[in-house]
Amino acid sequence: MRHKPSLGFWQLWNMSFGYAGIQFGFALQNANVSRIFETLGAKVEDIPILWIAAPVSGLLIQPIIGHMSDKTWNRLGRRKPYFLAGAILSSLALLLMPNAPALWVAAGLLWMMDGSINVTMQPFRAFVGDMLPDGQRTQGFAVQTFFIGVSSVIASLAPYLLTQWLHIANTAPAGQIPPSVKWSFYIGGIAFLATVLWTVLRVREYSPDEQAEFHVAASGRSEPAAAASLNRGRCIVEGVLLSAGGAALTYIVWRQGWYLGLYILSVGLAVYGVLQLVATARAASGRTVGVVEIIADLQAMPKTMRQLALVTMLTWFALFSMFIYSTSAVTSFHFGSTDVTSEVYNTGANWVGVLMAAYNGVAALVAFLLPPLTRRFGRVTTHVVCLVIGGAGLMSMYAFKNPELLLISMTAVGIAWASLLTVPYAILSSAVPHTKMGVYMGMFNLFLVIPQILASAILGLLVRTVFHGQAIYAIVLGGAAMVLSGLLMAFVKDTAGDVPRA
Repeated sequence: MRHKPSLGFWQLWNMSFGYAGIQFGFALQNANVSRIFETLGAKVEDIPILWIAAPVSGLLIQPIIGHMSDKTWNRLGRRKPYFLAGAILSSLALLLMPNAPALWVAAGLLWMMDGSINVTMQPFRAFVGDMLPDGQRTQGFAVQTFFIGVSSVIASLAPYLLTQWLHIANTAPAGQIPPSVKWSFYIGGIAFLATVLWTVLRVREYSPDEQAEFHVAASGRSEPAAAASLNRGRCIVEGVLLSAGGAALTYIVWRQGWYLGLYILSVGLAVYGVLQLVATARAASGRTVGVVEIIADLQAMPKTMRQLALVTMLTWFALFSMFIYSTSAVTSFHFGSTDVTSEVYNTGANWVGVLMAAYNGVAALVAFLLPPLTRRFGRVTTHVVCLVIGGAGLMSMYAFKNPELLLISMTAVGIAWASLLTVPYAILSSAVPHTKMGVYMGMFNLFLVIPQILASAILGLLVRTVFHGQAIYAIVLGGAAMVLSGLLMAFVKDTAGDVPRA
């Protein structure tokens, strides 16, 4: 019997180097697509609905790609075919986006870009679980976190750096994208494909036979057969209730004129209910692949994953409060201006960019500290501490009136950011069957997307009513949610991996 070997530093580097390109693309998208939309004529109030591609892509694509990659094996490997296909499409979208001739074309390219990035990104998470033994997975995800932090800083600052260093124009006539933005996307497209190709060409995946042998060696027994075991009675009851409930909620959202993003949740509930009924019918006829397996896997979600789900939802609710309201909070509360044409407001908005780069930079550095910390204190304890620090950092944005002191807040957030990109995935990879690594990593994305939608809807309502337009209180609420997530994390059972030393 063979045990899965530990990998050296450069092997870990090669395995995750493609993530540098993935995050470069994501950061360019997050920092510049709204700017492109507005340049092409979008109204400010229309931008959120144009961004609907991001949560929809994540909800639909990641579980499906995870399921497909679990069952793939060809000359390229198991996960690498999806790395490559997604990278080619993502790079093409990055090259085309800044040249979109009309708003509807740009919106379509965002769907293509976000969907393709998800195709590439999802298997990279499962890749760490495939390639590394339990005790090294925190280190593997930490390397990915390092690339996320560094790439985010560079990509977010790319238009500014191109303007300052190469004197590429940062403005353009009405209806045209500035050259600094165009060249940032061109560089991003090349970097995305080049880094993913590096991983594809430099890393050999273990074959299905090798994986089976590794896991027999680790557990002393073979894993159960992958055939789906669907609870049909549960599917029928849940299918009817969710279909009816989702349809009713969709009607209420439409009738009350609530936030359009809630349609993703309401329609998603109805669709999932229908899929459960479809899965029941297919299973009754003896067909146990595709949707039947995905529904069965969701039903059989490991207890550790369920515990991590609640922690993750609260954590990402907190993060989206920061993503959505940092500019409004900092410009109004710390710089004292809500006039978007004023110099004071734009100085504050520029400072927000510095703060975003700061927390990503901190995360890149903290990533190297996480493996020794988890070996000393355990993964659960380490993550608890990091989340509480991050939540306190968000709440401190209210206490610090001097904008420069917000760098302290962002340092705390960067510590939490590094941990949440590393530790939950390391714990999850130890809790799920190796034959289901892809589909469960994809399903875990649901717990990132749902709080994004809820944060957009709930926080918007609270800011307009309870908080009287003061966005800083939304960030404080997010900080409290992150502290709560840290407390709940203490109850998560880590089934394997890093064990605290005596």
